[in-house]
Amino acid sequence: MKCWGNNNDGQLGDGTTDDSPTPVDVDGLTSGVVAIAAGYSHSCAVTESGGVRCWGSNSYGQLGNATTTDSLTPVDVDGLASGVVAVATGYFHTCALTSAGGMKCWGYNALGQTGDQTTTNRSTPVDVIGLTSGVAAIAAADRHVCAVTTAGDTKCWGLNTEGQLGNGTTANSVVPVNVTGLTGIASAIAIYDRHSCALTTAGGVKCWGNNDGGALGDGNSPNDRNTPVDVDGLPSGIAAVSAGNGMSCAVTVSGTAKCWGSNFAGQLGDGSTTSSDTPVDVAGLGASLMSGSAQAVFSTDALAADLMAAGGKPAAMRSPRTMKATTTSTRAPPRV
Repeated sequence: MKCWGNNNDGQLGDGTTDDSPTPVDVDGLTSGVVAIAAGYSHSCAVTESGGVRCWGSNSYGQLGNATTTDSLTPVDVDGLASGVVAVATGYFHTCALTSAGGMKCWGYNALGQTGDQTTTNRSTPVDVIGLTSGVAAIAAADRHVCAVTTAGDTKCWGLNTEGQLGNGTTANSVVPVNVTGLTGIASAIAIYDRHSCALTTAGGVKCWGNNDGGALGDGNSPNDRNTPVDVDGLPSGIAAVSAGNGMSCAVTVSGTAKCWGSNFAGQLGDGSTTSSDTPVDVAGLGASLMSGSAQAVFSTDALAADLMAAGGKPAAMRSPRTMKATTTSTRAPPRV
């Protein structure tokens, strides 16, 4: 594993706090890594043996090693030396999906992000209430968390001031709540701090939460939604979805890309800087995203809709137990 960029808290994992404009090896992880995740100032990896290791900032216990001491190199997450298939990171919290289909979280918990019915920070993993089995996919945003079950249900918890939990309220929740209207039909989940989106088994996209810049794609900006709404023009034919800062994107089964929402820096990729509350085509990508053997994983952040080539299928088309949908690469200062 290699990391680069800001390293104030040791999040590059190379034993220093020196920023690096080029990739550096993560100490002890030059091989054997199968999944990775990056939070605001910490990073984590899942190894071939199913263990989880994290490094960087640990002010709230987000490294999961029973301390609140930062680490410049990877440390083992307590109790997760094996049996983990996916990891997801938020601002100051972390979650893992086990091979048994259970979900565990740790770190900052003032808004209920660990899902254990408390608001107590956790420096070691705790079980998410009601999700000790039957979980297929997980996602962690800045201040809320979501999961898709093997039955196709969607559950979210944590911050809900703008309806991002999708349960018809704006009340925070310290335990998972069902997302309204997504019972038995969800196949993937993508979330950012203020909104959430799901891919349905029919290949459609639904989003909910904050809609200031049109991130929900329903043509009704700036009206927030506390239950899922259909993304305009995308009832089917979608292979992958991602959520970014005030924007969202999707890859179609034919390999084209569409984005919607805030566009102040051209992050929708349509050749303009005009925001759109309905999907627009990303220019110049055609059907290239699904062609040949280098298919695509879609990722969005505050300044770009980047396509990261990855062998195999897009995130939403892989085995659900290995999915991770979260975007953490470009963030504003942390809000706790």
